[in-house]
Amino acid sequence: MVENRRARSRFEVLEVTGPSMVPTLLHGDRLLVRYGAPVRRGDVIVLRHPFQQDLLVVKRAAERRPGGWWVLGDNPYNETGDSTDFGTVPAELVLATAVLRFRPRAADQRSLRARASWAVSALRPLWADASASSRLRAR
Repeated sequence: MVENRRARSRFEVLEVTGPSMVPTLLHGDRLLVRYGAPVRRGDVIVLRHPFQQDLLVVKRAAERRPGGWWVLGDNPYNETGDSTDFGTVPAELVLATAVLRFRPRAADQRSLRARASWAVSALRPLWADASASSRLRAR
């Protein structure tokens, strides 16, 4: 799930809540997303939940199927809603693709070493990962 941080624009920053995309995304991570970008297999995407359309969810686009996208979370141990629960997601419910992940600095990261470690790992681009898509589809 995600929370809006700004008014809708072509690019937007969203906050991740919940564990469904661990290890790719952690609770509290920020995503830079691009609305209207083409979706490819393996992309991390933002979509409206098919049964609760006021709820935005972050999942991986596992494969294109008739009627839309089959989407899955990256966390195999988390049983939150994905296409195994609600089926194929219509293309009109897919809103954006994630461009990069920004991990905010924790308040307890005060030492130089902790800050340096954070700086190296805080910003990561989110490329389409077709191998993740294949692994997830096998679940």
